[in-house]
Amino acid sequence: MTQHLLTLMDLGAHGLIDVLDRADELKRIRGRSDHPRPLANKSVAIILEKASARTRISFEVGIQELGGQAIVISGNELQLGKREPLQDAARVLSRYVHAVVYRTFGHDRIEKLAAFSSVPVINALTDKFHPCQVLADLMTIREHRGKDLTDLVVAWIGDGNNMAHSWILASALAGFELRLACPPNYQPSGDVVETARSLGAGQLVFTSDPLNAAHEAHVVTTDVWASMGREDESAIRRQAFAGFGVTAEHMRRAAEGAIFLHCLPAHRGEEVDAEVIDGPSSRVWDEAENRLHVQKALFDRFV
Repeated sequence: MTQHLLTLMDLGAHGLIDVLDRADELKRIRGRSDHPRPLANKSVAIILEKASARTRISFEVGIQELGGQAIVISGNELQLGKREPLQDAARVLSRYVHAVVYRTFGHDRIEKLAAFSSVPVINALTDKFHPCQVLADLMTIREHRGKDLTDLVVAWIGDGNNMAHSWILASALAGFELRLACPPNYQPSGDVVETARSLGAGQLVFTSDPLNAAHEAHVVTTDVWASMGREDESAIRRQAFAGFGVTAEHMRRAAEGAIFLHCLPAHRGEEVDAEVIDGPSSRVWDEAENRLHVQKALFDRFV
């Protein structure tokens, strides 16, 4: 049966750690003659209905380093669900390529594509989940403070969006504490919270005070207030998220040696101050690089 990565739940607790361990190894041996090439003579379609420089470059480079060929397709070229039903496109792609990377809007779109695909589908982002990014974040955290994540405390400050949802699942699978400070009406989806709590691991803490969330946290992380496709809500969201930007005070409240993460692109002066993202606690550039390594580990596992 074909395995897909649509959410972190598709990895499970042991699979998540296995992918992180493999990403560490692939990063260590990058450029060496003994680096594996599991995608040799294989092709991977990268479908980008939402543009992203980091997603495209990290996946293209990763596929090449694993010996494969990347075929990048913009959403305008395929117009999935308009010119051709998703299920038909999935069946055709399965005859051409060995895996599909899909970055799209509604999560139902990737679920439908995967349901009719006989090759692995990897979620490069949907409106509900962003598993590759949170895997990169966890890899970065382990590089900073060791592989044991069970005593970790992460503070998420901002929108209860696809990143927050993936952090919630990561907390449940890896068993760490996640504190979420989100404005009213911008809370995470209840079904994601329920799924995480059903696993009985990790700890979710909800607070309306970002400073309380950051208190003694090992990681403080955030995202833009208006994600791609919601730019028309920017003015409303700036008002709703007032007081939810990460500042130097949040990092002072955090644990000694705490780090700051952001999936990028960042809006300095909104969700994070320049002195934080450009300061000594920031690990966003390591985090961006690690997208490459965790995605290579996913190909190594799924394809």
